Amino acid sequence: METMPYVTLRRVEGTRVIITGASGTFGRAITAALQERGAVVIGLDLIPADNPVILACDVTDDVSVEQACAEAIEQLGGLDLLINNAGIGGPASATSPPREVARQQLEVNLFGAWRVSAACSDALSASHGQVVMVASRMVVIPLPLAAAYGVSKRAMVAYADALRLELAPSVGVTCVYPSMVRSPIHDSTTLAGLSLEGVSRYESVEGIVKAVLRAATGRHRDLPTSPRGRLEFFLGRHLPRLSDRLVSRAVSQRIASGALNDAELAQGMVARFQVQHPTT
Repeated sequence: METMPYVTLRRVEGTRVIITGASGTFGRAITAALQERGAVVIGLDLIPADNPVILACDVTDDVSVEQACAEAIEQLGGLDLLINNAGIGGPASATSPPREVARQQLEVNLFGAWRVSAACSDALSASHGQVVMVASRMVVIPLPLAAAYGVSKRAMVAYADALRLELAPSVGVTCVYPSMVRSPIHDSTTLAGLSLEGVSRYESVEGIVKAVLRAATGRHRDLPTSPRGRLEFFLGRHLPRLSDRLVSRAVSQRIASGALNDAELAQGMVARFQVQHPTT
């Protein structure tokens, strides 16, 4: 499940770090953990701040990314670790055309990571550095009505695979796979009547932080963030039909309970379920 073609252990102390999405739930926790261990961290986010240092950056804008990354690298005096953490979510049906909400998720989750990685690649090559991509369990276990998020994160991993090959052997690229964590990223899904309460189990932010720190200090390819996440990763990668059945069963139970009756985006699934189960 986890491949290590070579291992170069790093000390966190003194490591020069850029992290995107630095003001978010994951970003704040990862930054604090790195600083506690002696790393020098500059964050990138839409809203700048002084402590920790966060530079204004819109990862959907080429010029903004180039300027912010150049400034961060200059302030740090180089770059050892890039953490592509910025991400947004939101409901999107695979049976509907890709509206703005889908396009925005691709811009942030995929192209944002691509822009930032490209802007930092020379500095990382010079330091034999490391890239960490904060991906998602949905790369291997997709969920219905969240097509844009799953597509964007799976595409991010495909990009990471290409980046790893192009920068080898000097730069390592690790993908970290969080499961569900309580954060504002789920707010739009809840407002759409598609809450995953009772369907997915939450994991702690600490698990994501530990996985990122592990990725930062060694050359790993894929790192789930919890014991349950490792099981989900295995099922999704090696037993995809079984994982599909498990997801379908959970969603069917949710539809049968009436939990999705008021969710506009789910009406197609509800109607199809009722045709297949007319007495339910």
